[in-house]
Amino acid sequence: MSYTPYTTSPTEVLQQQSIMTRVYAWMMAGLLATGAIAMFVASTPLGMALISNQLLFFGIIIGELALVWYLSARISKIAASTATGLFLAYATLNGITLSIIFLAYTSSSIASTFFVTGATFGVMSVYGYTTRRDLSRMGNILFMALIGFLIASVVNLFLRSELIYWITTYAGILIFVGLTAWDTQKIKQMSMNSSGEESQVQRIAILGALMLYLDFINLFLLLLRIMGNRR
Repeated sequence: MSYTPYTTSPTEVLQQQSIMTRVYAWMMAGLLATGAIAMFVASTPLGMALISNQLLFFGIIIGELALVWYLSARISKIAASTATGLFLAYATLNGITLSIIFLAYTSSSIASTFFVTGATFGVMSVYGYTTRRDLSRMGNILFMALIGFLIASVVNLFLRSELIYWITTYAGILIFVGLTAWDTQKIKQMSMNSSGEESQVQRIAILGALMLYLDFINLFLLLLRIMGNRR
């Protein structure tokens, strides 16, 4: 099945491109905030506290999940400024939890994995943006696979099976590679259907940034399992 874009006029094309530019800009802002905070926290006692105090670590994780759920569910009803603040708050909390990777892995392997992730993400996002193929069917399959991946990952927290660990790692990489293309196409469609009103545009930009941010971070963490060199 071919994917037929809704945009027909030059004005609509410019609007779509403007929104997509905002999406990527906010996604990068979130990644930069996360990286900077992660490096800072890793150099403070809080970094070691996250490793030694599981209650603190999982408490922050729960806070992150709550923010993502609230932002995704309420994006159309909250003010654009509130949505922006919640996205940055999530990026900040994620930076705190991800500080542990700077304590577990060498800086060079983190940097190389980041660049590999960036290249992979970029290729798949460009594909999702430019393809005329409808990716919704693939997206539905990937969403079901994602649920299975999450369930298997949680179960393996208790089983501690190395086999399940590596199966979920490689399966997760394939899932998030595909989701990057699917999410990009969804965001493009949302931008095409936008009324152009500033608050709506900003909400779309923040929701799209969150979707791609999550794809990037999860892909990075899974690739780090393979490419990362432990200290």
